[in-house]
Amino acid sequence: MARLLRPLLRGRTYTRLLHLWVPMLVVSVWLFIDLSTPWVPALLIGPLGFVPVVRQGEGVQARLLLTPGDPDPGISEAPAVSGRDRLRTVVWLELRMVLGAVAAFASVWLPVLAFELARCAWSVAPAGVPLPDRLPPHRAWALLAPLPLLVLYGVVVGLGALVTAAARRLLGPSAAERLAALEERTEQLLERTRIARELHDSIGHALTVAVVQAGAARAAGDPEFTERALDAIEETGRAALADLERVLGVLREAERPVGARPTLADADRLLESARASGAKVDAEVTGPVGAVPGPVSREGYRILQEALTNVLRHAGAVPVTVRVSATGTRLVLEVRNPLPGVVSGPGRGSGLRGMRERAALLGGTAHSGPEEGDWRVRAELPTG
Repeated sequence: MARLLRPLLRGRTYTRLLHLWVPMLVVSVWLFIDLSTPWVPALLIGPLGFVPVVRQGEGVQARLLLTPGDPDPGISEAPAVSGRDRLRTVVWLELRMVLGAVAAFASVWLPVLAFELARCAWSVAPAGVPLPDRLPPHRAWALLAPLPLLVLYGVVVGLGALVTAAARRLLGPSAAERLAALEERTEQLLERTRIARELHDSIGHALTVAVVQAGAARAAGDPEFTERALDAIEETGRAALADLERVLGVLREAERPVGARPTLADADRLLESARASGAKVDAEVTGPVGAVPGPVSREGYRILQEALTNVLRHAGAVPVTVRVSATGTRLVLEVRNPLPGVVSGPGRGSGLRGMRERAALLGGTAHSGPEEGDWRVRAELPTG
């Protein structure tokens, strides 16, 4: 019984009833003009559905009254953009008018009927509305008096569920709106993935350099070397803090531009950082690297950063060969270093996976693994 009466405690039961009553305000005004033609408002309200903004207003009202508090009601708040949307709005307006008439009739006359049956139970002759005058007063009518109220309860709850289902069907997002929402969600997920990669590459590189530098300075026992190591740690830390502040700014303000991200023009900073960590870096840059498109240059910088970070993290201060080649059609990055004593399987780790994802997003490729006694990372990105 408690479960059966639970809708009486829900606010949406009454907001849905209010939603059904609203069209009857128009009918009530019209009845003051002409009592003999109550069907005219339904005839006049239908064409309003062809006005694009009407669908938006109906959607806002339906979400507010039919699905209050629902984070995903399945009802659109956008204006109609196609003929099919306009036609669905016309059908919705007519259906809402019909269901509103049923709700208004039931909510007025069923309580009156219950009241008249109670009067008859107390030996009071009915007033004729909605019971006939000849209905004899009798105590037995008291048993039937609650019946109209139960019917009213069923009508209110049932019509509320019906009008909500109709709103989702007729005012729900069109195929174009669903596609736009899906694209927006995809963009958000891609942006979150990109930010995660940015933080991994930038902060991971800075921490790796700091750890290597600190370990080398302790092992060297040379004050001059320690001073250089501290300078390198400070410079790398400042760069990492700048990257972190930029990423956090994007997270705090959704409409804030991403800002200038490092490109291959800043690659010298990476190479000097690796050299300061003790690695012997042999770098060669050929071709017009400065003419590489911005997105390709930025992703190339991150791939190079991750490759150097992996060298310092897994191999330590070893000789590193860096080759950067730019042409009119592609950018080639290659980083080689001697294999450490223990070699993990190719492609493991989020850093290596991130390099492949960055290259794939630009239509390129990235491979990593042992080759001729070295560990090689090679990425090819299209620039045309």
